[in-house]
Amino acid sequence: MEQILVTGGAGFLGSHLCERLLALGKQVICLDSFLTGNRRNIDEFISNPLFRAITRDVIEPIDLGVDQIYNLACAASPPRYQADPVHTLKTSVLGALNVLSLAQRERARVFQASTSEIYGDPEVSPQSESYWGRVNPFGPRACYDEGKRAAETLFYAFHKHHGVDIRVARIFNTYGPRMGAEDGRVVSSFVAQALMNQSITIFGDGTQTRSFCYVDDLVDGIVQLMDVSVPPSGPVNLGNDVEITVRELAETIIDLTGSASRIEHLPLPENDPRRRRPDIALARRTLGWAPRTPLAEGLRRTIAWFEEALAADAAEFETFAMPIGRAA
Repeated sequence: MEQILVTGGAGFLGSHLCERLLALGKQVICLDSFLTGNRRNIDEFISNPLFRAITRDVIEPIDLGVDQIYNLACAASPPRYQADPVHTLKTSVLGALNVLSLAQRERARVFQASTSEIYGDPEVSPQSESYWGRVNPFGPRACYDEGKRAAETLFYAFHKHHGVDIRVARIFNTYGPRMGAEDGRVVSSFVAQALMNQSITIFGDGTQTRSFCYVDDLVDGIVQLMDVSVPPSGPVNLGNDVEITVRELAETIIDLTGSASRIEHLPLPENDPRRRRPDIALARRTLGWAPRTPLAEGLRRTIAWFEEALAADAAEFETFAMPIGRAA
C-alpha cells in the first residue's frame, strides 16, 4: 500500500487532499507545524488506521519512508504569511529543499503547491504558464511570491540534475468548507461578515477581479496531475477561468445569505493584483481537467459550512469575522 506524505495537511486545502487520499485507500501521513493549520480540520481522520499526524515544521529535515509527497506547507493568506515574512520564506525554500531531498532518497514522486502569486500583479490576462510575471521583490507580498518562485526553481533543479519525479501546480484562488473565517481571504471574510450582518469590507473600488475554484475541483486536478504517467514539462495552472469582480462576489454572497450587510470600501493594499484569471488550456489538454462546480453552488456549500461553524461557536466566530487586512 502506498504511503503518502502531505505537508501542511491540517490546512484548508491540505485537509481536503488528505480526505481524498484516504477515500482512495491510501496511507496518509499529515505533517504540519499547526502554526496556521487547524487540528479541527483533521479530527475526523484521527480514528482512521490509514491516517497518521505528525507535528513538525517542514523547515526541519524529514526522515520518513514514503512513496509520494504532496508539499502544501505554507501559510497562503496574506495576513498570515506577512505576519512573519522570514518564516514564510523559510517554509517555501527550506521546505522545498527538505521534501525534495526526501523524494530523492526515497525515489518518491513529489508535488509542489505553487501559486498564482508567481505572476504578481500581471500585465497580461489571462495568465498562462509561459508568462514570467510581475512581482515586486521588496513589497509586502514578496515573502510569499518570491518564496514560491524560488521553490519552483529548486524543484526543476532537482528534476534536471537528480532525476527527481516532480509535479508543479500553480494554484489560483480556492474556496470551500474548512476555510478559516479569520484567515483574511476574500471568500471567507465576505461569508463570515455576511452571516454576522457586518459590513462587507472591500479593499479598493471592487473592480479588481479574481477567479474562484471550488476546493473539490482543485483536489481533482492535483490528484490527476500527480497520477498522470507523463506530466507536462513545466508548471500547470489549476484554477477556474471564470473571472468575477470582487464587488460582484460580495453582492452574490449577500444575496445567497440573505444578509443585511452593506458594502464598505477601504484602501487597496500595496501590490494587490488588479486581475487574476488562469489560462487552463494546458490542464485541459494534458490532464483532461477543468473545474465543474459553478460559483453559486460552491458558495452555497461554503456558506452552509460556515453556518454550522457559527451555530457551534458564535462567540469565536464573531471574533474571526472581523476584517484583518484582507488582500486576496
